[in-house]
Amino acid sequence: MASTTAGNLVGRVFMPSELRFAAMPPLALYIHLPWCVRKCPYCDFNSHLAPESKLREVGVPLVSDIQRVDMNPSSAGEQGFAESLPMDLQRRYLNALVADLDQQLPKIWGRKLYSIFIGGGTPSLFAPELIDELLGAVRARLGMPQSGEITMEANPGTFEQARFEGFREAGINRLSIGVQSFSDSHLKALGRVHNSGQAVAAVRSAVALFDEVNIDLMYALPHQNVEQALADVAQAVALNSTHLSLYQLTLEPNTLFAAKPPPLPDDDTLIDIEEAVHKAAKEAGFEQYEISAFAKPGHRCQHNLNYWGFGDYLGLGAGAHAKISYPNRIEREIRHRNPMAYMEEMEGAAQPLEVRTLAVRELPFEFMLNALRLIDGVPESWFVERCGRPLSDLQKPLKQALSKGLIETQPGLFKPTELGFRFLNDLQEMFLAS
Repeated sequence: MASTTAGNLVGRVFMPSELRFAAMPPLALYIHLPWCVRKCPYCDFNSHLAPESKLREVGVPLVSDIQRVDMNPSSAGEQGFAESLPMDLQRRYLNALVADLDQQLPKIWGRKLYSIFIGGGTPSLFAPELIDELLGAVRARLGMPQSGEITMEANPGTFEQARFEGFREAGINRLSIGVQSFSDSHLKALGRVHNSGQAVAAVRSAVALFDEVNIDLMYALPHQNVEQALADVAQAVALNSTHLSLYQLTLEPNTLFAAKPPPLPDDDTLIDIEEAVHKAAKEAGFEQYEISAFAKPGHRCQHNLNYWGFGDYLGLGAGAHAKISYPNRIEREIRHRNPMAYMEEMEGAAQPLEVRTLAVRELPFEFMLNALRLIDGVPESWFVERCGRPLSDLQKPLKQALSKGLIETQPGLFKPTELGFRFLNDLQEMFLAS
């Protein structure tokens, strides 16, 4: 494995390639907009407090606080969030993104763009006219994505009808809304800035404006029971979204919840909740195609499918990750996490990157880490096509997985068994280089 900064790429000499690509993998584009109006206590993403926000990272509510929360879905909540990110800062960051894109173009000359995803942070804090400029800059350099899919994340707390209309006019055609829960008590426990009424209004508006709408929901929340989790799913289903992302709340390192853990459901209740919400989504007509992803037929997220299938993706913005294949190597990139440092480096025409070349022995795990999350499995030919390596590299761990009943024996397909999905971490670890 080799690690370097982008400044050391000039003059690098690469050894004769051990990789053989018949063609480059699909190429997606991820753009990171890092500011939020509040840093949620469970969030380990690269997000930063908007400069003019009057909110701060919240503490863990006491049980009595959760029980006292105002349950009126029409209560006002905090307003004016769109003003928390000054326009001059938005403009400066947009200029940095375009400069970043221009610097990356030589890596991907001649390659077609497959999809675009704008994530955060809270991208919906940015003005629609700047999102329009951003997508215009991308189209001028890379054309329209082949899949046609252009996703942006939005939070209900930043919902305004005119803003959502502006995002659609800018070219966004898939909106992913971070609802997390429709329960006011659980939203308070999660430190969210919106209430249930605002969440419902935001989703209704999105469904009316966009053909593709995803709702993010979390389960196994503080003090949550099965009935409460099912109520969240039922509300999401009633709002006619095309996609559900159902995530278990986990305590990630370097978050407030990790330092001060809230009272979460026990393991038995967690299993009951997970089985119940998955069953409810399926009975409502959503197909589970990945561990946490459920879609109406024909509405699977193409951008995320590219991730899970070990496709390539260019990353722009503070803290953005990238995976780029070349004829003789595969590299992963990470940009500087601090948005101010990122903008300063881009203004100085520097490349704020850490670059790591994947070793051949890492590729089985890198590929299987995401591919094994897909419910329908992946063609075994994808390993050859997207890693540039022969299937013999997988012979030993596949034999072990088969002997333990964790992988299906279907020819030409890598697919976990029911037992394999239950012990997915153990299955994935079998592909780690010894």
